[in-house]
Amino acid sequence: MKLSLTLDQYADQMRDRGWVILEEAVAPALVEKMANDIERAWDVCSAIMEKNGIATDADLTVHHLIGQRDSYLEFIDTMEPLMPYLEHYFEGKFILNSFGGAINTRARTSYAQRVHRDIRSYSGDMPLLLNTLVMLDDFTADNGATHMLSGSHKAEEKPADEVFYASSEQAIAPAGSILIFNSNVWHAGGDNRTDTARRSVTPMYCKPFIKQQFDYPRAMGYDMIDKLKPHTRQILGYNARVPATLEEWYQPPENRMYRGDQG
Repeated sequence: MKLSLTLDQYADQMRDRGWVILEEAVAPALVEKMANDIERAWDVCSAIMEKNGIATDADLTVHHLIGQRDSYLEFIDTMEPLMPYLEHYFEGKFILNSFGGAINTRARTSYAQRVHRDIRSYSGDMPLLLNTLVMLDDFTADNGATHMLSGSHKAEEKPADEVFYASSEQAIAPAGSILIFNSNVWHAGGDNRTDTARRSVTPMYCKPFIKQQFDYPRAMGYDMIDKLKPHTRQILGYNARVPATLEEWYQPPENRMYRGDQG
């Protein structure tokens, strides 16, 4: 993974604008694998949504990709150079909160194209949640690049749509770039006016004491813990699990499910 901003540049932009773009950070071969895999993941997710009667405005959005396709775990494995940047935001350790994605096309829309933010309660200066978006295609003005309202992480109230679109900027960058933003920033997926899909994956991270949207360690299997890179183990939440038995609770510090350095 190559990072186009220094840690100081990243910190300044996150403080002032609330968002940054690390251009072409992900290797092209991995971007291609993730792009191909998101189409297959949609087949899985859409079948379950339809079976359970919830195929509404989640059209062409996918959820919890870790464990579905190998390329997404491979992406986590490449993230070691990014760790200091995300730890700077959280002022310490963090874990994966969710790992979804979207396929933005001309003919179909989803809830992600409404003006929103992805944290339910305004957290102010407390860094509870962080959004990222990995661009699997070039993000352009025509194909629905995400609209970002700079500085809106400093205001609790939602702006009116007309105010938002009058002042927002689109996150335009080449495939392989990573958009990172404070989860208090108001944003919206753009409208794709082209005939080509615009694809992305959207890993979100949180403080380790916050409940994950999906129990990734249990889904992947606790026996995976020794097979993972140390930073991958941390990101997936293996160091911030909740004991379910007294046997799991009464363990020496190095074996505890929730480690002492998790905050």
